[in-house]
Amino acid sequence: MLKGLLDTLSESTDPLPRFTAPRCLLERQTMGGCDACHAACPHGAVELGPLGSSVRIRPDLCTSCGLCVQACPTGALEFALLPALQSVRDQRDTAEGQATLTCAPSGAGGPHLPCLGRVTPALLAASGAWDVPLSLIHGDCAACPVGAPDVPERLRAVLEDAQRLREPTGRPARVTIRPAEPGDRDRAVRMDRRGAFTALFRAGRQQVAQALPDRPLPFVDWSVPEDRTPEEWKWRRAALNPAPPEDAPVPWPAPVVDDTCIDCPVCATVCPTEAITRELQPDGGVKLLLNLGACTGCMSCLKSCPPQAIHRQEEWLPAAFRVPILLRESDSVM
Repeated sequence: MLKGLLDTLSESTDPLPRFTAPRCLLERQTMGGCDACHAACPHGAVELGPLGSSVRIRPDLCTSCGLCVQACPTGALEFALLPALQSVRDQRDTAEGQATLTCAPSGAGGPHLPCLGRVTPALLAASGAWDVPLSLIHGDCAACPVGAPDVPERLRAVLEDAQRLREPTGRPARVTIRPAEPGDRDRAVRMDRRGAFTALFRAGRQQVAQALPDRPLPFVDWSVPEDRTPEEWKWRRAALNPAPPEDAPVPWPAPVVDDTCIDCPVCATVCPTEAITRELQPDGGVKLLLNLGACTGCMSCLKSCPPQAIHRQEEWLPAAFRVPILLRESDSVM
């Protein structure tokens, strides 16, 4: 019976990232566009096309390494975060009290991903919020056909982003990045029979075999504002725990607007998560509002602003996440 359940899970995996077109800067026709996913892919699996089909993933070339997802500035490309998040949290409750994630080609035991290119700042920041020591164990990246030779360097950059986010909480993430060693082959997360069945049906749906399965992500309902924010940025916000002091600046790049604004709709139009909204008032005026938690910091608004009235602000106080930020209010629209 257990084998049948595992087979069912394996057959339902999806090795390709989900593409959400409204979040793509090419689809939003942002000034300068974006080719981050194409540039990050080491296998030529990401093709850029015309409007309406801006990003295409070739199944015959994609290795599921996740480097395109890691590089995407807006969450237009995503893999499920919950399996890895659940695995890290579950391992906190083991006798060892620490977690590992490995890449499958490394040969190391324990929970593994196809490539550690799947690791994002949200995952590492969450491990810090849970106070779980986490080891990221990679194989010989220079010779690996799944990812790229510079995966360890990319991981260190991801860790730097996560640590900046953790800094105002006063509790940095305890993350080690290292190559696999001979003793890692025997590494495993121990589960009893009852725990194995429980794990199959919990939120992460982690396989007993320790592979972290990809489940096809549900369709994004763009009519639901909460769905417009990528899971990556929802978890980055949730990982601000313990709560920073009210006077502690939180690193979260987002736009501010100066008085040269001409009240045009460009910034709201190009925003890939609709974090910027433009409200016309009954008296003919306009309000420009920012939902900070939904902003991915891509700065498509800054790049596309006709009068260059938008600037990048690196840090915000915690209160800024609790209510919409008034970027600009004017009496009339030009």
